[in-house]
Amino acid sequence: MKQLTLLILLSLTVTMAEAQTVFIKSAKITFEKKINQKQRLAANTWIPDDAKDKMNKYLISNWEYVFNDSTSIYKAKPKETLSDNSFFFSNDNTNELYTNFGKKNRILRKTIRGEDFILNDTIPQLHWKIMHDVRTIAGYECRKAIAVINDTVTVVAFYTDEMLLKGGPEGFTGLPGMILGLAIPRYNTTWFATKIEAKNVPVLTISPPEKGRKTTSEKDFQKMVDLYTRYDDKKNPSKIEDIKKQIYNLLL
Repeated sequence: MKQLTLLILLSLTVTMAEAQTVFIKSAKITFEKKINQKQRLAANTWIPDDAKDKMNKYLISNWEYVFNDSTSIYKAKPKETLSDNSFFFSNDNTNELYTNFGKKNRILRKTIRGEDFILNDTIPQLHWKIMHDVRTIAGYECRKAIAVINDTVTVVAFYTDEMLLKGGPEGFTGLPGMILGLAIPRYNTTWFATKIEAKNVPVLTISPPEKGRKTTSEKDFQKMVDLYTRYDDKKNPSKIEDIKKQIYNLLL
C-alpha cells in the first residue's frame, strides 16, 4: 500500500512539473551578432597596420528573429547603427531571411552591389551532433550541438526545447528547438540572444519579403549573377555552382 501511495505521489509530481513547463509557440528574439574584426583582418595586407590599430576590436550589430508555430523572419533591427570602422556591413542592412518550416522553403532578400534581390531556396539540412554540455542564455537552459558547414567549418550552437520551432539565426535550423546561441570560430563570429519577448505574445503573422528584384526566371537570375560577378577576373571565371553557393550562403 505504501509503495502504491509513493508511486501515485511521484506520478503527480511529474505531471505537475510538466504542466508548469510552458512551451513557447510565438516570440520575438533579439540577437547580438559580434565579429572580432581585428582577428579576422589580422592576416590582411591591403589594410594598413595603423588603420587596424584604430578600429574597434568587435563589430556588433543587433538582429530580430520573429517566429510563430510554422514560419520565421530574421532581419537587422530598425535604425541599426555600427561603428565607423565597419568593413563588413553597412548601416542600412536590408537583408532578410523568411523561412516556412511547413513547406520546407525559405525566401531571402539579399543586397548585391546596392540592389535588393528576392531569392527562393530550400531549407539546408545540417547534420547536428548533440552534446551533453548546457548553458543558460537569456534565461533559458540550452544544450550544445555541433555541425560542419562548407566541408570543414565547425558551427557550435546552443538550443532550448522550450521553444517548439526548430529555428535559429542566420538560417541555421534542424535542432530539437530554438537556437539561442551560435558560434563559428573560423569566421570569428558569434550570435547570442540578449532579449526574448515571449510572455503574452499573440500568434504573430509573418510575411515574406517582397521589395526587391525577383529572380524567378532564368533571365532575372542571370542579371543578378552578372551584377554579382561584375568585378571578377574574366579570364578565370567562377563556376556557376560556386557562385550560387556564395549567393545563397547561410550567413547574411
